[in-house]
Amino acid sequence: MPPAAETESRPSRPRLRAAAGAALLTGLLFSLAGRLAGSHPLGPRTRNIVDLGQQYLPYHVYWRKLLLGDTDGDLFLNWSSGFGTNFLGDFGTYLSSPFDLLVVLFPADRPELALYVITALKIATAGAAMAALLLTLRRGPWPVAAILGTAYALSGWTFNYGASVPMWLDGLVAFPLLCMVGEWARKGRRPVLGPLVVAVAWIANFYTAYMATIGAAIVLVVRLLTTDDTGTGTDTGTGASTEARAGVPAGANRPRPSRPRFRALLRAARTVAIGVGLAAPLVLVIFLGTKTADPTPPTPFVPAAWTDVLARFLPATASVATPALFIGTPALALALTLPFNTAVAARVRTGWITAIVLVALSLQWEPTHLLWHAGASPNGIPYRQTFVLCGLLLTAAWLSVARGLPRPAALLGGAGLLAFIARAANDSADIDRWTYPAGAGAAVLAAAVALLARARPARRLLPVLAVGLLLAAQAGETLVTGKRIEEQQLAKVSWAPRIGPWHTDMAAAVTEKDAWPRHRTDPGEVPGGNDVLLVGGQGADYYSSLTSDTYSRMLAGLGFGYYAKGRHPVSLDNPVTDAIFSIGTRMRSTPEGPLALDRLPEAAITVTDTPVPPLVTVHPRTPAQPQGAPESAFTRQERMLGHQVYEVPAAPARTAAPDGTATTLTASCPAGSEVWFWAPEYQGTAALADGRGAPAVAYAGKLPSVLAPMQRLGTVPASGTVRIDLHPEAATKGQGKATAAPPLKLPARPIGCLRQHRLDTAVRALTAGGATSVRTTGHTVTAELPAGSTGTAVLAVPRISGWRCAAGDAPLAPARSRLGLLAVPLDGGATSVTCSFRPPGLRLGGAVGAAALLALLVTALLHRRPRGREPRGREEFTVRAHTARSTEKTSV
Repeated sequence: MPPAAETESRPSRPRLRAAAGAALLTGLLFSLAGRLAGSHPLGPRTRNIVDLGQQYLPYHVYWRKLLLGDTDGDLFLNWSSGFGTNFLGDFGTYLSSPFDLLVVLFPADRPELALYVITALKIATAGAAMAALLLTLRRGPWPVAAILGTAYALSGWTFNYGASVPMWLDGLVAFPLLCMVGEWARKGRRPVLGPLVVAVAWIANFYTAYMATIGAAIVLVVRLLTTDDTGTGTDTGTGASTEARAGVPAGANRPRPSRPRFRALLRAARTVAIGVGLAAPLVLVIFLGTKTADPTPPTPFVPAAWTDVLARFLPATASVATPALFIGTPALALALTLPFNTAVAARVRTGWITAIVLVALSLQWEPTHLLWHAGASPNGIPYRQTFVLCGLLLTAAWLSVARGLPRPAALLGGAGLLAFIARAANDSADIDRWTYPAGAGAAVLAAAVALLARARPARRLLPVLAVGLLLAAQAGETLVTGKRIEEQQLAKVSWAPRIGPWHTDMAAAVTEKDAWPRHRTDPGEVPGGNDVLLVGGQGADYYSSLTSDTYSRMLAGLGFGYYAKGRHPVSLDNPVTDAIFSIGTRMRSTPEGPLALDRLPEAAITVTDTPVPPLVTVHPRTPAQPQGAPESAFTRQERMLGHQVYEVPAAPARTAAPDGTATTLTASCPAGSEVWFWAPEYQGTAALADGRGAPAVAYAGKLPSVLAPMQRLGTVPASGTVRIDLHPEAATKGQGKATAAPPLKLPARPIGCLRQHRLDTAVRALTAGGATSVRTTGHTVTAELPAGSTGTAVLAVPRISGWRCAAGDAPLAPARSRLGLLAVPLDGGATSVTCSFRPPGLRLGGAVGAAALLALLVTALLHRRPRGREPRGREEFTVRAHTARSTEKTSV
């Protein structure tokens, strides 16, 4: 074998072994941890905590349908959710990972299994990538690299955050891969593959890829400052001077060290720029989607107490308010030996320790906190970038152990720091009952590893035993941590039940009744979230980080409710809004048993068909304006419908109960009309006082997180007097006795009385003047109108950014809005209207992507060389390195 080929292939074999070992070990331990916790699919209990059940699982269900051609929309537009939403933005946020394509390999009724396997594969891939990176940075025993790669993949960050937010796991994979790209840029290698890796990382999940890119930049800077082989094209893995290894006298023809390092930085910047440019068609769509998304209230950053930060290095700790830093006691102990390990060059130790300390401090300082999170302090978990610090710590552990077990002095220094962390964290609220027993057990096994590695006899057997004990220590502690974090999450956070008969029966009922685009079919509420993505139909329910502010505000103004501070609008069971949005079939379901962690009951499903106007109706050019009275959800519904259908009484009289635990509202309405109560901020129950209404209805308004929807209370009695009894929730929270009700926060006119005959008349009129036929494709809707139609054609579709419309044969232009819906002016000459959706940012992103592709092709041409030839510098280095190896063998 030629010397150059030998140099290239020899290090790759340990890397492959380490990567394969880490992947297998990671997958096995992740599965065992789930089995011990009893979570599905390896146990009976649901894994669907918080957004895993309400967002990510439903999106994967819909993604499978889309890939198999079973949806009404396409990659641009989702007709099912939110009355028509930007799907390309959601795709880039939740589904753009290459791993997510695997969902098509699983049966339609096993989406949880599909998502679990995808999650496990991402975690295993992260372990493999980290193991390969460690051996790229420095050669050493591949089994140890595999164990440390597993420690990275199964860190506290993964169990506490990543496993329940699977798209973040792409950042976990991206960090070691981008560090590898940095190594290629440092050595001037793989100028085409590097940008492609960056592009895939940013497409898979740009949010955590951004964090991983910052982390990889830090690693690159440290490598540039601590190695001398920059730009040589060959990885020596020792960090020593290239010339010294090749037998070249120090200072002989040595180039200025700053120049190759600067060129390496330029190569890295070019690589990232081209890679991000290739991802721009998707990244820009997501970026602009965030700009028009419903804004969540500002979240001030409050750094965690250092006691809690130190506690998160220990096993079995869980919290969303502190950084999840657990990497295993043995791995942490090795990382802590680096400052004392004199076998590692001083500048290497200094560089890596400085980087780790600065990154750790950056977690706690608001300006750097904002830098890590792209300028916006996130709602929820404030330490999403912690996986980068975990990777740096494991790199430090590898550098300290790669050339052999650290000397006793270094081991004692690391043990002392570990003992300090354990003692300082003792008072933290994050400490679990399993924390110290698990940590102590792992520490004992780690000490045994050190003793075996130091022993001289039976050299071949004892190192194997030492690696086995190291594996046992890491694996045992990881299993305990994974089990306890899952158990604590189920006990402390909200959860959704597993997919079950309720979902499958509702999906079958929706499929049978679906009449899109003649009218919509709303499945109502089923357990979980994003209901229409799970069971089909076309409803208002929609939960996304990119929920349009226009859409959320419009629905809130009409009396709809929401969760997640406005980013999760939910369905409203109201005949007027059903007419506005052309919901002709409405499903209602009642569970036949309680929801449980390990099962979902069946449900009784009722189907109601109601005549509604078509999806496209014709209205006067200018909507009617409110006449003097304060605007309410009822008057907004009437303006959007174009007809008066409610009687809205003046502000009702209030009568408080003597003990202050209840309030009665009194108003007058026409006898026989339906009473609707709108109290978006109210938390408690409401019922008609005369008993003619339905049972007491619960309201759960709690701004800014939850907005309560309006609800029907019953029928107005013959007297025409409406009396509503309100029992605020605080009035029933006493210890055996009632407490005073808080002040009621109600709109000026919270009561609306629906006149059904007026609504029926309005529906007939809108149907007669509306579209005679409606056709939809993936992201386009076309409606045929009666000849001579004038005024405004209104489409029952939210006017979110990206819509373009036209009447007749006119060219498409940015759509107009009528009270939040798509509107197209009519002059009497057009007999059709057409609207098409293009995600904002796609055209600009496409241009940037094309420029990046051109830059990549130019780079490939500039670096193309005739086969069998190598650059002069590389030939020279190879000969010198080969000569040095021959000299070493002769001397030995």
